Amino acid sequence: MKVSKKRMLAAVAVLMALAMIATGCSGGSTSTSGGTTAVKEIKIGVGAPLTAGAVALGKGMERGAGLAIAQANESAAVKAAGIKFVAVSGDDQGDPKTGVTVANTFASDPNLLGVMGHLNSGVSIPASKVYSDKKIVMISPASTNPALTAQGLTNVFRVCTTDAVQGPAAADYAFKLLGFKTAYVVDDSTPYGDGLAVEFAKQFTANGGTVVGTAKTSDKDTDFNALVTKMKGTSPAVIYYGGIYNAGALLSKQAKDAGLKAPLLGGDGLYDQQFIDLAGAAQAEGDFCTSVGLPIDELPAGKEFKAAYEAKYPGEPIAAYDAYSYDATNIIINAIVNAAKTVGIAKITTPEGRTAVIADVAATNDTKAITGAVTFSATGDTNNKAITLYTVSGGKWITKATSVPK
Repeated sequence: MKVSKKRMLAAVAVLMALAMIATGCSGGSTSTSGGTTAVKEIKIGVGAPLTAGAVALGKGMERGAGLAIAQANESAAVKAAGIKFVAVSGDDQGDPKTGVTVANTFASDPNLLGVMGHLNSGVSIPASKVYSDKKIVMISPASTNPALTAQGLTNVFRVCTTDAVQGPAAADYAFKLLGFKTAYVVDDSTPYGDGLAVEFAKQFTANGGTVVGTAKTSDKDTDFNALVTKMKGTSPAVIYYGGIYNAGALLSKQAKDAGLKAPLLGGDGLYDQQFIDLAGAAQAEGDFCTSVGLPIDELPAGKEFKAAYEAKYPGEPIAAYDAYSYDATNIIINAIVNAAKTVGIAKITTPEGRTAVIADVAATNDTKAITGAVTFSATGDTNNKAITLYTVSGGKWITKATSVPK
């Protein structure tokens, strides 16, 4: 049977109309028994070193955020708000310039309302200014340099405590608990490493200890033999290193290989299995580090987090900042959901909505966070100041102490 062109076009139009009705007439919608509910896609940036720098820590941050977002999208509160959260990773490579490029990319996305990151203080500080200009809330799980929250930016927060807490705690552990009376202090010249080293040296001296030497290196250095020779001449009881595990592991290995028996002590940047693997288990044995917060196993919701994490990422170890990244992401998620209720979902990406998100984060009082109760000071710093001391034993980091000696 011959069908005219006009009748064929009419039939196609009817079929298209029926298809649109069946799918809710909108690509960003879902149908319900009571009608059509639009779902707004909201993005959360994850800024971390993913291909260079402290990759093990950055990948862990990415996984922590991914778990939080996956759980949120299945929750009744997020579904009721008409939101679907999407993680957008930005590889800052631990480099300030690259980090600013990542920040500008995040800031150019009108549907990106929050950033969980960055790892390195040297990246977080310049990136935070970009986010401030666009009213994007930023919560770092790991940047500890006090300068980050001393800028007077209302959008900047962190769930980790600062060098001003961790550095002195390490000095107290070293002098009062471990009995070290002399120390050689080294840092990697980054805001993170320098901040920790300065605070450690100040408190170690105040305790009665002696800093027998100091040195500045680079976070890209791989050959520390000349420095090791210099340190051997001072016979330190402990080497304090402000920096990340990549270079710290090589310093530890080269010091032990040269016969320097002083253990290495550092901050949370060393707290990863990669430190032990790179240094070698034998050389790393007896080294120490401090890390923010309490061990996962000692936290009220630690077991539940571990179970959920291992189910989503089988075979992946929980790195130093994974739980902090999970908490930081959840704080951003909750703030967006609350702000959507206040200003309406249609306005959530406007300046009014962004301001509401920042205000809600500032008012956070999360008693169920994995890392412990989370509240923020007026400057955006966490009020949780716990510091744990770890040591390498049998090729693993184990807990040495969870309270700083008085």
